[in-house]
Amino acid sequence: MKITGIRLQYITILPTFFVSMGLNFAGYYTLSGIILMAEAIFLYILCYQASGSLVNLKGLFTISWVGGIGIACLRLSYLQRQWEVLTWICFFLAYLCFVLAYDIFTWKKGQAVKLELEKNDEKARKVFRMIRFITIISLLTFAFTAIVRGWVPLFSYKPHGYSTFSLSGVHYFVISCILVPALTVIFIKLNKNWSKKIFVWLVFSNAVAVIVPIVLVSRFQLLFGVGLGVILYLSLYHKLTWKMILLFFLVLIPVYVLVTMARRHDVAYLNYIFMMRNEQIPIFITQPYIYVANNFENFNLMVRYLTEHSYGLRMLFPVIALTGMKFVFPQLMNQYLWFTRIELTTLTVFYDAYYDFGVFGIVLVGLVIGLASAVITRWIRNNKSPIAYFLHGQMAIYLGLAFFSTWFSNPTTWFFFGLTTFMFIYIEYPYVKALLQKVKGGKNA
Repeated sequence: MKITGIRLQYITILPTFFVSMGLNFAGYYTLSGIILMAEAIFLYILCYQASGSLVNLKGLFTISWVGGIGIACLRLSYLQRQWEVLTWICFFLAYLCFVLAYDIFTWKKGQAVKLELEKNDEKARKVFRMIRFITIISLLTFAFTAIVRGWVPLFSYKPHGYSTFSLSGVHYFVISCILVPALTVIFIKLNKNWSKKIFVWLVFSNAVAVIVPIVLVSRFQLLFGVGLGVILYLSLYHKLTWKMILLFFLVLIPVYVLVTMARRHDVAYLNYIFMMRNEQIPIFITQPYIYVANNFENFNLMVRYLTEHSYGLRMLFPVIALTGMKFVFPQLMNQYLWFTRIELTTLTVFYDAYYDFGVFGIVLVGLVIGLASAVITRWIRNNKSPIAYFLHGQMAIYLGLAFFSTWFSNPTTWFFFGLTTFMFIYIEYPYVKALLQKVKGGKNA
């Protein structure tokens, strides 16, 4: 029997996790981490060979989740402790359930035809209008927030400037400009007719998409916007050169450093927070390391000390926040969160799943996310809608940073999903109208 890439992943992943866990308990942290990181790279290559895409959702989740666990296993910080056996089980089940749901849904479905976006002036005009609309809304809401607050984070010495500057509900619209670079990539792919007005608007809108996160002193929003644009480019143009990679880092790293400086976090402060075992490691290595590894430590703390599950309240937070229920029932927001340090508050995508339902929550969310990823993957291979690629790009960000945030219990994520749905209805209105008429006709039959 021929061993396919899918079979090979199931053959290797369990023993790899088991061996890595054993080595970690025995104190061989470096070897434990290297084994999992090598496995993540190996599995990503299998995903790439099967899909032909650098931004394959299964591959991105694999390199993020399995590779992130491997990075955490290195134990380069004094903040890190020995993980509970249950923590290891949760991490393994999260990955296993994701790939099971993804593979079962796509197994023997036939080879879907890879469709390319064709030039389409009507859709291009609609995408261009959305770019202008989002840009204007973002600028207006930013100006409104600045007037109400009386200051802006970039020019203020207030601690935690972004979080204290934001107005509840309004900040979703302020940061919506970070979607513009990705929409610009889609517009360029669709558009046939150029004019000076279009070019000026695109330059202006993308400048706003970069400047607003900088003024907000939000590295994450900046990286999200740029990263989403890059993913859309790879999805639509299928090419990446070393020159592009070099240019990307030459432009982005200085901007990232400047935003870090604007947050008034000097190297001494960051080293104090990160508590690295080797203080000689450069800050540009320790900072990303902690932003990956410590999220798994926060998860382990929760597993160790959580005594009562919240049975849905954590994962329902987007509903509680977006409906305003948090103001009516503030007690719904009072769950205690475990952090190794109060400054390091990022979490993994499965944190709230365990908080709500324990191991069952991990299994359930892993299956749901895997199924959703498979549906989106098949959609972009069978549909010419630009919004299919846009939704795929968002999912790629969430899975590619699975170690960083709870994502699917984050109101901003669902706000962006809602905005994506609005754009789909607007841009694909003839298709949506026909679909609704077909459904209505079926009910009347």
